[in-house]
Amino acid sequence: MNIYDLLHKALRQEWLTPEEGVFLFEEAPTAALMEVGNTLRQKHVPGNIVTWIIDRNSNTTNVCVANCKFCNFYRRPGHEEAYITTIEEYKQKIEETFALGGEQLLLQGGHHPDLGLDFYCNLFSELKSLYPNLKLHALGPPEIAHIADLEKAGHYEVLKALKEAGLDSLPGAGAEILDDKVRRLISKGKCGSQEWLDIMRAAHKLHLTTSATMMFGHIETNLQRMQHFAAIRQVQSEKPKDAKGFLAFIPWPFMDEGTLLKRIKRARNTCTGDEYIRMIAMSRIMLPNVVNIQASWLTVGKSIAQACLHAGANDFGSIMIEENVVSAAGAAFRFTADGIQKAIEDAGFVPQLRNQEYEHRELPTNIVQQTLDKTTMIVD
Repeated sequence: MNIYDLLHKALRQEWLTPEEGVFLFEEAPTAALMEVGNTLRQKHVPGNIVTWIIDRNSNTTNVCVANCKFCNFYRRPGHEEAYITTIEEYKQKIEETFALGGEQLLLQGGHHPDLGLDFYCNLFSELKSLYPNLKLHALGPPEIAHIADLEKAGHYEVLKALKEAGLDSLPGAGAEILDDKVRRLISKGKCGSQEWLDIMRAAHKLHLTTSATMMFGHIETNLQRMQHFAAIRQVQSEKPKDAKGFLAFIPWPFMDEGTLLKRIKRARNTCTGDEYIRMIAMSRIMLPNVVNIQASWLTVGKSIAQACLHAGANDFGSIMIEENVVSAAGAAFRFTADGIQKAIEDAGFVPQLRNQEYEHRELPTNIVQQTLDKTTMIVD
């Protein structure tokens, strides 16, 4: 294999094999990967705009029976710290989000053994009746698989009921690495890779906008990373022509602080800034049919995320008014609305507020910076 032949193949937006992806990732200079990633970004999203969003990542419950070895957030059923979020608590969170200019709740939680389809349908319906303009970017394939298992129902039927109850879009949560050998070691209680992909196929048939993710840098190989990319682009190629499918891809490094995966499997977060930038570029190269690539400033910080904007990323994610899961494993970075826009500008781009459909929004006049400063902190 030849590096520059493969880079030219990528520039033609042809599919690289996982083996070709490994060769490029391991052998190509970072500058070359960044240049190709940025060129491909301009083909997908021309111009100098970098998008961002205001939302809140809240949790339905911290009760979970999946027992993922990288998660510090969950509690077993009956634990003294176990909770299910109440409607009054949601009301407070949503009203705070609206006051800070947001319109979306990224709503996820654990695999609670007693919370089935009726619970989530009733919750979504009630939230939408209270707040008709609220956008629900909620759950994820593992939670859909859990609900379907509880109900002895199909994925399509579960998603259809949730959509009718108010689900607007489906996050790409719980992908980790889409390889069952890896998943059996780090997240045995979650759905397998094929079920994750099949749930996304069902969501696309229902014209639910979705995203896809990758949590890397633990026990997986580079080949398994590239196979993950290949699986995502295959599902994207199968979506109905008038469906958006995977509208964005978000890779982030494993956060290891205090995790069972670190203690038992001796997995360490050794992802350097250079490796993360290379992974952003490879996301562009390996996923020619996904429009938006998001840099995860939450896990890598401002400076590395800014560099990613020159390597293929066109989105800076959310200010995340609230985030509890990744933060519990050591992700400590935060942004205000003013801070995230300045970070984008300092990187040489024009910030643009968006919604989950990647449609541009005007910056709300009711963003109160003093309140934001109390809620979050800027960390370089």
